[in-house]
Amino acid sequence: MVGTVPMIPLPRRPVAPDARARDWYENELGWATVAGEPLRLVTGVRFDVLDVPAEAGAAALRHLAPGSPVALRGDRMRLLVAAGGAEELPGLLDWLEWGSLPLDLLALGAGGRLDAPAPPGPDAGGPRPLPAGRTGPAFPSRRVPAPRSTRSARSVRSAGSPHSAQGAALWLRPPEPGREVEASLPTLSAVGGGGGAPDLVRLVDTVAAHCHRIRLRRASAGPPAVQPLAFS
Repeated sequence: MVGTVPMIPLPRRPVAPDARARDWYENELGWATVAGEPLRLVTGVRFDVLDVPAEAGAAALRHLAPGSPVALRGDRMRLLVAAGGAEELPGLLDWLEWGSLPLDLLALGAGGRLDAPAPPGPDAGGPRPLPAGRTGPAFPSRRVPAPRSTRSARSVRSAGSPHSAQGAALWLRPPEPGREVEASLPTLSAVGGGGGAPDLVRLVDTVAAHCHRIRLRRASAGPPAVQPLAFS
């Protein structure tokens, strides 16, 4: 129409990185997140987590399937295992005769919260972006209210403080949208089976053995020598 001023769309505000990350977890992966900041994932629903020294975790990678997600934060590695694995861990450690030792091993299960690693991408400082063209499952939004405490975790024979590691978490092996994560996670039911799922027993045994070696190495090193004071 003559004399009508064309409407110019208002510029869109850039999407905050945390919002993009939350959208990736909730809508592309179908994973539950906790409301509020920082972005955290709910454990015990689709997966549990073993939080171990990075050295011990690296030794156990051979027991994981190629698609098993693994995260890294500082000197700690987070190995995703099948939901319920955290509850099985104390009995499994006892059965493997590791239960009486103070191992630097933390299990996150039902009611736990995991700091969400940055999604893979060029700006994430971690793995490269996933191949294009993949679509995530049509899950509804799975956000739960923030708990009263800042963290809920179930410690198993913890000899240290795994949460003292500094730096942002990143994916060493990121989960893939469009793929059910459960099929790639170590589970106790895979023992002796031929279903292709990784064996939780071998994973835990390897991690526990390396945690024990780390503890012995630190103990043999001893405390730093104290120089005597000289008085004149």
